[in-house]
Amino acid sequence: MVQVCLNGSRGAADGAVVPLSPQALAESAAAAVAAGATDIHVHPKSPCGDDTLSPRVLAATLGAVRARVSVPVGVTTGAWTEPDPARRLERVRDWTVLPDHASVNWHEPGAEELAAALIERGVGVEAGIWSGTDAASRFAVSPLGPRVLRVLAEVTDGSPETAQDTARALLAEVGAAHGRPVLLHGEDGGAWPVLRLAGRLRLATRIGLEDTLVLPDGEPASSNAQLVAAGLVQYGWAQRSS
Repeated sequence: MVQVCLNGSRGAADGAVVPLSPQALAESAAAAVAAGATDIHVHPKSPCGDDTLSPRVLAATLGAVRARVSVPVGVTTGAWTEPDPARRLERVRDWTVLPDHASVNWHEPGAEELAAALIERGVGVEAGIWSGTDAASRFAVSPLGPRVLRVLAEVTDGSPETAQDTARALLAEVGAAHGRPVLLHGEDGGAWPVLRLAGRLRLATRIGLEDTLVLPDGEPASSNAQLVAAGLVQYGWAQRSS
């Protein structure tokens, strides 16, 4: 599986290439799926361009994207969208249109309660296990572990020289991960090295403007679709499909 992460916490300052509105996200998602993406991760944005859990914004974003693609669509629930854990949980419970899955960062306050609420509503949970945090040890003893959709192993080391080593260490920490599938990805300078490692290990991965704004050769990416196409080559998909 190659997931496309359409925008992340990036905003207008990162350039017009980053999709922000529901319509722009839908167009970008359609092009990325045509390029080979099989799953979508998106950060719905408020009119001011901030990540939001607003039921109204979520419904508009999911509606626009689903009108253009038929693959699963997931969203963030990162603490930055709503710092108060109780309020964040309330927002998720108020959603009128549900995503197929949502990422829950296991090191953040209220992660267990939030994941439980999502599972109760029938939303798949991507358990975000970040390098450099205690998320792996928390997840290892979580009773919700066997019920999550997959583990999102997130390498926060942005150095192209060390990101793969950090990724291997994170995977060792994650271990068997309650028997759940693992999606491995990096960010910034570590995005491409970690994607290549995921290819060698035959793990699911992701790529998109959330994780990097540049192609493997360092040139600026023009779209999520271009990143997906390059990602499939770097992953080794063409060779394995021939």
